[in-house]
Amino acid sequence: MKRIKEIVNKNLSGKKVLLLFVLTNIIYAIMLIVTIPKTMMFSNGMKLLDMMPTGYDSEYVNALFETLGVKGREVYLYNQIPVDMIYPFLFGISYCLLIAYFLKKLNKLNSAFFYLCFLPIIAGIADYLENFGIINMLNNYPNLSQISMEATNVFSIVKSMATSIYFIALIITLLLFGIKLVKARKTSANNM
Repeated sequence: MKRIKEIVNKNLSGKKVLLLFVLTNIIYAIMLIVTIPKTMMFSNGMKLLDMMPTGYDSEYVNALFETLGVKGREVYLYNQIPVDMIYPFLFGISYCLLIAYFLKKLNKLNSAFFYLCFLPIIAGIADYLENFGIINMLNNYPNLSQISMEATNVFSIVKSMATSIYFIALIITLLLFGIKLVKARKTSANNM
């Protein structure tokens, strides 16, 4: 744990955190604007598995893959998934450093709050496992195993839960940081 804290601390320059944040969100925007809509052109309004935070069942997976057809499944596999293989790494690293940056500003980085930095990493790992599950299912359709569908569903839910908890923690951290700034300014103004 000490080594992980050292690595995080070494990478907490504002410029590095900002650069990673911007890069991560450029990749996310590419997915939202280009690859997801391109794939959904074949889905007849059905959401892609990556976009279902509460999960899905085997009936939904089969219905989606049937609706996508051969071309849609190829677009999913060769357009959407490759971009989504870059995003989880960037998300995990940049959002870990982002919350660590603000925790350091609040003098809370060396407390139990440091464990919040692991949430985006957990989400990123779950996203990779979800992607591998989707790749497996796309390659094996229509011969899908119940185990692969259920496992991929679990990874989708874990990804969504870790991401949601993380963003709640980040919002609270940012609010506390804002309160700290306001108090510091008031104290500074009162001392003049």
